[in-house]
Parts: sequence; C-alpha cells; structure tokens
Amino acid sequence: LDPLFTVGIQIEETYIAHYGDKNKAYEETIKAMKKAGISKAEEKYYMYPHQLSGGLKQRVCIANAIVCNPPLILADEPTTALDVSVQKKILNLFRKMKKEGKAVILITHDFGVVAEVGDRVIVLKEGRIVEEGNVYEIFDKPKHEYTKRLLKAV
Repeated sequence: LDPLFTVGIQIEETYIAHYGDKNKAYEETIKAMKKAGISKAEEKYYMYPHQLSGGLKQRVCIANAIVCNPPLILADEPTTALDVSVQKKILNLFRKMKKEGKAVILITHDFGVVAEVGDRVIVLKEGRIVEEGNVYEIFDKPKHEYTKRLLKAV
C-alpha cells in the first residue's frame, strides 16, 4: 500500500485502470471494501495505510484484488501475522468466494489454513512439487517424507 494515498483512492485506481469508469469507481470501491469485511468502509476509504491495523491493511489488499470481480484470486500468505479472529474473517471471505464460483489459490505454510479452506494441495520443497492430492489424501496418508515432517510440525 502506498503511504501517500488513502486506501480508498488506491482501490479506485485499480477499478479505473480496468474499467475506465470514474463515476462508478467510488461505489464499486465501497462494495469491495465491505465484501472484504471492512466495517465502516465509507470512513476507512479516507484513511491512510499507517492509520490501519495489520488485519485491516490485509483486507484492503483483498478489496483491491476483488474490486474488478476477477474469476481467480491468488493470495500469498494472506493470513500470516494476523490474530485468529481476523484470520477467520479472511478465510470466511475466501470460502464465500469459492461458493460464488471463483478459483482461489492460497500460497501458505500454514496447514491449518489448508485444512480449513483447501480442496487440493500441492506441497513444494525447494521450488519443486513433491506431493499433490486432495486435502484428505495429503492429511490422512502423506506419501513424501517432507510432507510428513510438515504435518508433524502442526
């Protein structure tokens, strides 16, 4: 997030870059902020990143990602360093997006997150796929030694 601009303006820029419609940008930005779980979105629109908590900044980034209603969300460590309640809200948002028919790819080292929202799992070690399968296969019967060690660490 750019510290020189309000979070609302930053999300609006994304919308305008894709659709060119400055008239609808504010309305769509507020909708995306609310969808991302940001309460009092109309107030938060005018805030700068340094005025927000880590969890709110994360949700602003998610709002920025969804403002154009993409069919795919790629989220890299979306819940890292967040408290449990904020983490739960973000995971609920991803579940809701999946129900809406969107594809969600999560990159995470947190197998708790994988267990909550994952359907399929790809385990990487040193940039190479060592195991792939549905969540139940990976959790119940991991085949690769690295996957077994990761699961023991949970």
